[in-house]
Amino acid sequence: MKVRPSALIWRLNAGQTEVLLMRYCYGGQDVFALPGGNPDRGEILTETIIREIREELGVSVDVGEMILAGEMLLTQRNDDVLHVVFAARNLKGNPALNPAETTALELVWKPVNDLTSLNMYPNIGAKILPWFSSATYLGYIGRIEQQYFG
Repeated sequence: MKVRPSALIWRLNAGQTEVLLMRYCYGGQDVFALPGGNPDRGEILTETIIREIREELGVSVDVGEMILAGEMLLTQRNDDVLHVVFAARNLKGNPALNPAETTALELVWKPVNDLTSLNMYPNIGAKILPWFSSATYLGYIGRIEQQYFG
């Protein structure tokens, strides 16, 4: 099983909370993901997030508390992944994609309430939504049911 840490980065825009997502296209569908990536050997998860965000987006963040962890078991491809989401604060810089470091097509700020209607990888939009009202650790959420985007 692989481990993929990611960062929940948000901002207030005209009184509305927005989340930073990376847009991909898989199987002809837009798929959105929180910024993050795969740990290098000897790297702890928070270091991975800091490095990936610097490499892929050209910005820095402070990685805070873990929000949730859940497992995605994709039997079609044998890609079992433990997803771990951390809160990321104090965004420094203006995020811009570095095409040498990511296959994402663009960065988008989406209203937090839209997370439940987007194709997300992993499929955690509905799971992280309550965090914005309580800001408490959501814990281990078990299996993440995920649509396969061929």
